[in-house]
Amino acid sequence: MIVVSQRIDHIEDRNEFRDALDQRLANWLIISDFFPVPIPNKLVAENNSDILVNWIDAIDPQAIILSGGNDIGEYPLRDKTEKILLEYAVDRIIPVLGLCRGLQMMAHHAGTQLVSVEGHVAARHKLKCVPDSRQGIPEEVNSYHTWGLTQCPDGYETLATAPDGTLEAIRHRKLPWEGWMWHPEREEPFSTIDSQRFNNLIYSG
Repeated sequence: MIVVSQRIDHIEDRNEFRDALDQRLANWLIISDFFPVPIPNKLVAENNSDILVNWIDAIDPQAIILSGGNDIGEYPLRDKTEKILLEYAVDRIIPVLGLCRGLQMMAHHAGTQLVSVEGHVAARHKLKCVPDSRQGIPEEVNSYHTWGLTQCPDGYETLATAPDGTLEAIRHRKLPWEGWMWHPEREEPFSTIDSQRFNNLIYSG
C-alpha cells in the first residue's frame, strides 16, 4: 500500500474544507499494482501527531507520496501532515516520492528556500540531466508550478534541471527519497519511464 498526501480545497459557498486527490494519481498507482491510501489531513488536528503516526503504523505502507497542489503555507494543516510523514519515513527508512509541491515540501523540510518561477504553468519543457543520471529520466515533462528551486537541498543531489536552470528532479543521498517537479499522473498515456523509476525507488529502498 502507498500512503498519499492530499491537497486541501476550500469550498467557499459551503464553508467546507475538503481533502482531495486527483483520480489520475490513484489510477497511476493502481495500474502499477499498488494500492493507494489517501491520508486525511485532519489526523493532525489539535496538535496531536500520535493519531497520524498510529494510522500510518496500521497501514504499514510500502512508500509515501507527497502529492501536488496547494502552495506551502497556504494550509498549515497539510504542511504539518507532510512534515510528520517525512519524519516518519526518516525513522523507518520508507521510500518517499515528492511530486511538484511534494518536492518543494522535501526541500522546505531540509531548510531550502523556494523561489518564484515563470513559464512553468501549463507548459512542457525538456529536461537537462546531470552526468550519469539520464537513465530512467524522461526527456520532456509537464509543468504546473509557480514555485521552484535554484539550489539543491542539503542531503540531496540534483538529477535534472529545466532549461532555465531550476531543479526538476532530486534524490536523497542516503534515504530512498526522490522529488520530481512534474506530474506523472498527468501524462497521456502514462510514461513507462516514470512508472519504472517509481518501482525502482520502492524496491531498491
